[in-house]
Amino acid sequence: MSDNTPVYLDNHSTTRVDPDVLESMIPWFTDHYGNAGSGTHVMGTAARDAVELARQRVADAVGATTREIIFTSGATESVNLAIAGAVSRQPSGQCVVAETEHVAVLDVVDQLERQGLSVRRVPVTAKDTEAPGALDLDLLDEIVGSGTTLVSIMFANNEIGTVHPISAIADIVHSHGALLHVDCAQAIGNCLIDVTEMGADLASFSAHKCHGPKGVGALYVRRQQRIVRINPQVFGGGQERGLRSGTLNVPGLVGMGRACELASKRLDVSAKHMTTLRGKFWNLLVDAIPGIRLNGPPLDSGVRLPNNLNVLIPGIDGSTLLAELSRIGIAASAGSACSSEQPKPSHVLVALGLSEEEVRQSIRFGLSRMTTLTEIQLASERLQAAVQSLRIA
Repeated sequence: MSDNTPVYLDNHSTTRVDPDVLESMIPWFTDHYGNAGSGTHVMGTAARDAVELARQRVADAVGATTREIIFTSGATESVNLAIAGAVSRQPSGQCVVAETEHVAVLDVVDQLERQGLSVRRVPVTAKDTEAPGALDLDLLDEIVGSGTTLVSIMFANNEIGTVHPISAIADIVHSHGALLHVDCAQAIGNCLIDVTEMGADLASFSAHKCHGPKGVGALYVRRQQRIVRINPQVFGGGQERGLRSGTLNVPGLVGMGRACELASKRLDVSAKHMTTLRGKFWNLLVDAIPGIRLNGPPLDSGVRLPNNLNVLIPGIDGSTLLAELSRIGIAASAGSACSSEQPKPSHVLVALGLSEEEVRQSIRFGLSRMTTLTEIQLASERLQAAVQSLRIA
């Protein structure tokens, strides 16, 4: 690897499309380009069959049945459909979310709150606790018990990697007769997911977080043991059991199905690979950069995504550092890519109790199963050089 080779460590934002995924998609752009809704000819039925195979692969990867998978344009649309679709059936009840949810969740509940919905935001444990970013389940129980329609909790945090105990949360939510939506965007390909076992009623997924194409996602809507009903938010042709109208993106869905299949098959090896590389990267940074600190749960805690590393470098402005890293060929970020255009500090780190100055000194690295040891070593060297140059300046 040459000195000017880019090193991509922003895999929470998006991942490289797996070559096997791309290969599976190409024929559906060129040779088999029928509309999955056109059942009167062979090209349409071929497209429909390809979509149903993709649906089966997604369902198998997350512990669902095919009739529980609704295809969307990505996790953001799935989140909107889940939350707005659920609370619109029972608008008198409150919606409960964690303070550290992704902006796709926080923005939709903010909008619904402006329209009259009651919203409760649950705080998380602080930076100096044993598991920063965790939920107090007793407090959650108390809040949910005060008349709740829907609780939305992410499986794993996109900034600090905190993995929440979804099964325990589901027990609390269901004991009060509420529904549980789980944002699984960061978990797919990094954690074992079984939506049935963990008790989710609704769960959102995005293909591009697990080496699939952008612009494709899915919403799980439970139909086993109990049937969950939500109202559609997009109307038109009645596709996806009437819950999400619109012509299906056949190549994208084929790619999502293949990506989920590969993510499931390779999960054990991938998680071990990312955990090992993440540990080596952190050790290299600790040795090279005095004062560097970890944001979020300990790396060996068992409650952190295997690919996540969020660090604070005292005395260095994160935005300035990211600009320097970009110049020398490292892709990283300061937090959620979906809100990177916003100048305000990360709401996740603020929720942990970091000062605004500490938040602005923090940056996030995200590994993937395609990240190599050579890339980690090169990134460490470049980061060390960037910090030294900024401290001298």
